[in-house]
Amino acid sequence: MVKKVAVIGAGVSGLISLKCCVDEGLEPTCFEGTEDIGGLWRFKETVDDGRASIYQSVITNTSKEMSCFSDFPMPEDFPNFLHNSKLLEYFRIVAKKFDLLKYIQFQTTVLSVQRRPDFASSGQWEIVTVSNGKERSTVFDAVMVCSGHHILPHLPLQSFPGIEKFKGQYFHSRQYKQTEGFEGKRILVIGLGNSASDIAVELSKKAAQVFISTRHGSWVKSRISDDGYPWDMIFHTRFASMLRNTLPRTVLKWMTEQQMNQWFSHENYGLEPQNKYLMKEVVLNDDLPSRLLCGLVKVKPRVKELTETTAVFEDGTMEEDIDVIVFATGYTFSFPFLEETVVKVENNMVSLYKCIFPPQLQKSTLACIGLIQPLGSIFPTVELQARWVTRVFKDLCTLPSESIMMADIIKRNEKRIDLFGKSNSQILQTNYIDYLDELALEIGVKPDPFSLLLKDPKLAIKLYFGPCNSYQYRLVGPGQWEGARSAIFTQNQRILKPLKTRSLKASSTFPLSFLLKILGLLAILVGFLLQLQ
Repeated sequence: MVKKVAVIGAGVSGLISLKCCVDEGLEPTCFEGTEDIGGLWRFKETVDDGRASIYQSVITNTSKEMSCFSDFPMPEDFPNFLHNSKLLEYFRIVAKKFDLLKYIQFQTTVLSVQRRPDFASSGQWEIVTVSNGKERSTVFDAVMVCSGHHILPHLPLQSFPGIEKFKGQYFHSRQYKQTEGFEGKRILVIGLGNSASDIAVELSKKAAQVFISTRHGSWVKSRISDDGYPWDMIFHTRFASMLRNTLPRTVLKWMTEQQMNQWFSHENYGLEPQNKYLMKEVVLNDDLPSRLLCGLVKVKPRVKELTETTAVFEDGTMEEDIDVIVFATGYTFSFPFLEETVVKVENNMVSLYKCIFPPQLQKSTLACIGLIQPLGSIFPTVELQARWVTRVFKDLCTLPSESIMMADIIKRNEKRIDLFGKSNSQILQTNYIDYLDELALEIGVKPDPFSLLLKDPKLAIKLYFGPCNSYQYRLVGPGQWEGARSAIFTQNQRILKPLKTRSLKASSTFPLSFLLKILGLLAILVGFLLQLQ
């Protein structure tokens, strides 16, 4: 019987794992190597070994209504996209509200997690930790690994011939903190992910010139979508997800191109992705096109060679007098405290059932939380992972046989390659709503808009055509929250609250939204009738 649970790490995954353990009546102990909570989202001026590191200006790419925990909306006066300090403030509010800090042992590093000799029958683990130079061994019934995957920088210097001759400064983006010290420099940023774009844009305000080198290009999208609403509240709906899953790939590719090029032509700006049919994660940056238009940032192809001061690109062009190279080339991950036979990292990949459970263990008492990169907010994702895991620990949910789990892992990986490609940056990628629903089905909390058509048609429309946020997974089943329905219907109020800081006279307009809702209801009704046939 699982009772005592070890939680490794007090970032977002660790905090929500603690809460889920408490909700299920388990007794968690969290080991955090640093002096505070927050993990990746706690900015520090220094870069510490074994700890995630962010630059000072980092802002979330997912909005507050799509990123909050399912039974605790963010304060309505919080901005829709949060600076890292504001998000950390929310985590502190959560920790205080649910009294989570008492379960955390700070400045305590996990040295090893090993199966007990009687693991086949007990499922127990022996965890050795060190704090203030003193080692301690403790036995736990289960373990939740929440150590993150933005710690070990991927720095592929072997792919850049001549780097040893380069006389300027070069470093991984993990080392970058702010613009100070880069004034008047000619800077080359390698990569075109979110960090690369943010850093290139920020440095371009102080540098003499910034170049951004990309192998494959990328779609660049604004945080602002239809009518000024956050992009993810428009993009992540069950209706839109259904279309993406059912439309032919050629049609979907054409629709994606049209949608992504509404803001600006990616071809004209040298950003168009080579593999347009892949569902590569988009770059969220409101300033990059403007910086390109002003010439402060210039897009270049892959670097072919480096000399003492020059970068030579694969198209034959070169840029001279380069002072700084920033490698925004992503991360690798490892679990130094785990035996390879438990979780083996090979080619930056791990074999985990539904990206969580090692399939070969006789007892499913160890789980990895947050080792995933959804095309949406990570916060609701790790919450559903933790809700499911704690119920598996309590034998309220069961896992299939090892052979079935391995078959699922192989199938999932094939689907991932088909959708996202083989790029190192896409290894942890997964569809958003599909994965949330998959976990919700295991727990018994997946909402069914069709069954609500007659009972609560207004809610049914919201669930299917509105943003698929975390509140939807608190409407039914274990962990049901009585405030979920209200949270769904009041989200617009919380979106607009921080924007309406200047009072305006209300204008009277024909309620077009009412007409759209009627049409939406008819569409759901047709779908429901088709299901009955």
